[in-house]
Amino acid sequence: MARGNQREKAREKNLKEQAGKKKGTNLTGAGFAKVKEDTAAIMRAKQAAADAKKTEKK
Repeated sequence: MARGNQREKAREKNLKEQAGKKKGTNLTGAGFAKVKEDTAAIMRAKQAAADAKKTEKK
């Protein structure tokens, strides 16, 4: 039965770690807006490259 105790200790340790972790993102409003704008800029660049490639093939 030594393993039963080991499992219980592991469960307790895991629960303690999970409780300590912060859920969700740690971005503030301004930080989130910056990340969102950076991602949008990357996607616009990709879309422009895809459009240029399409017109090049025609």
